[in-house]
Amino acid sequence: MRDEFRRSQLSIAALFGFLGFQYSTWAARIPMLKSSLDLSNAQVGLLLLATGIGAAIAFPIVTFLMRRLGSRRLALVACLGLTLVLLALAVVPNQPVALAVMLLDGVLVACLNVAMNAQGTALEVKYERNTMAKLHAAFSGGIFTAALLASAVTAATTNLLTHFTIGAAILAALAAFASRALLPTDLPATEKVKGKLTIPSRTIAWLAVAMVFVTVVEGAMNDWSALYLKEIIGAPPAVLPLGIAVVSATMLLTRLFADSRRAAWGDRQVVLAGATIAGTALAAALLIGGLIPTLIGFACVGLGMAAATPCLYAAAAKQGPNALTLVATMGTLGLLAGPPAIGALTNATTLLYGMAAVALSALL
Repeated sequence: MRDEFRRSQLSIAALFGFLGFQYSTWAARIPMLKSSLDLSNAQVGLLLLATGIGAAIAFPIVTFLMRRLGSRRLALVACLGLTLVLLALAVVPNQPVALAVMLLDGVLVACLNVAMNAQGTALEVKYERNTMAKLHAAFSGGIFTAALLASAVTAATTNLLTHFTIGAAILAALAAFASRALLPTDLPATEKVKGKLTIPSRTIAWLAVAMVFVTVVEGAMNDWSALYLKEIIGAPPAVLPLGIAVVSATMLLTRLFADSRRAAWGDRQVVLAGATIAGTALAAALLIGGLIPTLIGFACVGLGMAAATPCLYAAAAKQGPNALTLVATMGTLGLLAGPPAIGALTNATTLLYGMAAVALSALL
């Protein structure tokens, strides 16, 4: 039984790692995409908004596909699509085509996000063991690994196709590994959680709102940290991906041990304390300025926000599979639509104010 749990846990973790790696691979090269397509900050925000729109329209699509395909098949289909999206981004000729690709990316991310969290919930219920935080650690690990790869490739070449081809090969390997031991059915998860929902209750609505704020912080740090280091701090090109790297590294380490802290302190205290640390540390870093204080502030964001997402997914799962689908979709929306909102604010002011809004989101 333990071996079966471990095999499924590793396969589901590969899905989380896949999503983090795919997302971070293109996010770390936003400065290059901006340059190659000759985009303004507002146009970069519009490009990111396309992913948010894709996530926003994905809820009925994901609900339908989850019923028809189940989480296992939906996850693998989404993995294939996201691999192709990454390759397409390397060769987009202009902004309109890039917008279409990013719209598709948003839909596919929503599909994979819901499917992999449904798999994680089913795993916890089937074996009666907490593992959601560790699964989300794999997501952070994927982001971290992709950021390091981006830094290494950027130091050798600025060619996006080379970088994204390497990334696509890694994604294909992760998807193949994941396919070995995913749970074949979502039935174990739906048998033991609460009943079906048609209209979100107040509890679920607040969980969805909280998830939006949490994922806005995560998404904005991933999408805008490199440009912040470049335009506000003046860091050299090889250092730019380290903004994502320090956030994801602290998230990874924190999530590896978060399940025990959740048991000791309770999810509510974990989320409140973590969000306070993230918001105040980032605000302090913005006020102080400089490369080292900024990276420390970024690291504190990863430390503080690491357990918030797993806690919210666990709470949503207790309300039923439809609640999990809704909260996961809202999480994707915040992750992908939050950065464009920061971009709009940045275009009207400066990127410094945009990052201040990220700190405010953590506190909210």
